[in-house]
Amino acid sequence: MASFLPESEEKGYAVMKDPTRNMGLGFTEQQRQELGLKGLLPPAVLTLDQQVERTIKKFRGLVTRLEQYLYLQAIQDTNETLYYATLLKHTYEVMPVVYTPVVGQACIEFSDIYRMTPRGMYFSILDKGNVRRMLDNWPQKDVRAIVFTDGERILGLGDQGCDGMGIPVGKLALYTACAGVHPDFCLPVTLDVGTNNPDKINNPCYMGLKQPRVRGPEYDAFVEEFMLAAQDKWGQNIMLQFEDFGNLNAFRLLDDWQNKACTFNDDIQGTSGVALAGILASEKLTGMKVEDHKYLFLGAGEAGVGIADLIAYAISKNKGITVQQAREQILLVDSRGLVCKSRLEGLQHHKLNYAHDVPFCADLKTAVDQFKPSALIGVSTIPQSFTEEILTTMGEMNKNPLIFALSNPTSKAECTAEQAYKATDGRAVYASGSPFDPLEYKGKRYEPGQGNNAYVFPGIGLGVVAAKATRILDDDMYVAAEALASTVDDACISVFRVYPHLNDIREVSAVVAAAVAKNAYDRGDVVDPSARPDDFVALCKSYQYQPTYDGVPVTRKLV
Repeated sequence: MASFLPESEEKGYAVMKDPTRNMGLGFTEQQRQELGLKGLLPPAVLTLDQQVERTIKKFRGLVTRLEQYLYLQAIQDTNETLYYATLLKHTYEVMPVVYTPVVGQACIEFSDIYRMTPRGMYFSILDKGNVRRMLDNWPQKDVRAIVFTDGERILGLGDQGCDGMGIPVGKLALYTACAGVHPDFCLPVTLDVGTNNPDKINNPCYMGLKQPRVRGPEYDAFVEEFMLAAQDKWGQNIMLQFEDFGNLNAFRLLDDWQNKACTFNDDIQGTSGVALAGILASEKLTGMKVEDHKYLFLGAGEAGVGIADLIAYAISKNKGITVQQAREQILLVDSRGLVCKSRLEGLQHHKLNYAHDVPFCADLKTAVDQFKPSALIGVSTIPQSFTEEILTTMGEMNKNPLIFALSNPTSKAECTAEQAYKATDGRAVYASGSPFDPLEYKGKRYEPGQGNNAYVFPGIGLGVVAAKATRILDDDMYVAAEALASTVDDACISVFRVYPHLNDIREVSAVVAAAVAKNAYDRGDVVDPSARPDDFVALCKSYQYQPTYDGVPVTRKLV
């Protein structure tokens, strides 16, 4: 029988300490003999499926969501294959723990619950000038997808500094679980430039720099050093995803780098793709196309303006008008009231395109009464801001109003699904950023759709990796939204659900990835245009990592 492991590989205890090689009780008797593991494990030999069931049983028995998060982290730190197999089989159940909303609490407590297993890379502003050399310390040599944050705007929780690392780690776990991007391709990164959060500064356990945030030219130079270093090491097709940067930096950094790197900002662009997909899918319920709606947003930050811009792009394509003309169908309300022409002085740059010549409204209810929207989209992180009065008015003005309460986590949602359905007599088309349970109202079952970015960003990542794309542009978000909407079947529509089931996420991600890959080839934004495949879905599926124990202790095969 062939030897299981080359003589040059480490054996024994070292194998069990390596999460990329450890199989726990999954090691066969022969493997235990060859690897020097006899006596280091109980005698039982379990299949991967049996281990997954043991894992999910333990997961379900834990009392708090944070305990569940820590348990899954412990699995990831000891046996990556089991971790991803569990995520893949029980996606719907574990996703809220791996990512939003539970990851938000994990970031708040990150320094206190930190585990010593290396999980990503940290670069502080004190490392400037050394970033390229530091990248060589990462053990995986073929990185293709980086998610990086400076921790300034973590979900709806604000500045978490270095503790924001929980977001890139969780996000890349979903790249693998949801789309199949190989874990060895993925690198989570935190750029630590300080924090303005006094809770972090005063926490003796805080692991980051205890200094005010660096801004201005020094900050920009540090981000540039990181971007160029990553491109130098891994090539122009290394995907660099901006994650949870503050409004002050997010828009301008995306503008600066979109044509110089293979990059996107999920908070601006990924969120927009998911929101647009929900609007496109809602046509089966409302009979209204994207260009037929009037949109009112509560929230004018990264997510709000990003969604508005993609909606305007879609309207312009469908109506044959300019994007700026399309923006006339969209109004934004921020913390100071309606964004309009009379507020031009002092208005943040990213809001200027929506400063229309309309009367100022001091609050959302007045704006609803005046503008009479058919779609109300919340990205404000202000809980219960879609009041019963506002929801009732939306129901009175529209047969099937779109009510998208997209703020995360659940505690920040503008309204609940139940509130939206009751105020509109069950006619609202509701979507949320965090999950809500199915419910019955007046004898009808409703399954609120979660406008989770995980429907889009993993597929984008897979498409970029499969195509070896060198740019990610706005029209990629549009084709991703169209692809996602196409996966919403009649069974979903019958329960007023405008997103597919998360348990189908691998297939959904392959469809999204194929659309993005094809779009990149159509534009010529790929490393090798001559490598264009005949079947883009097949191409993307060929890149999907499947968690299995076949050959795990040997170097894992990469495409």
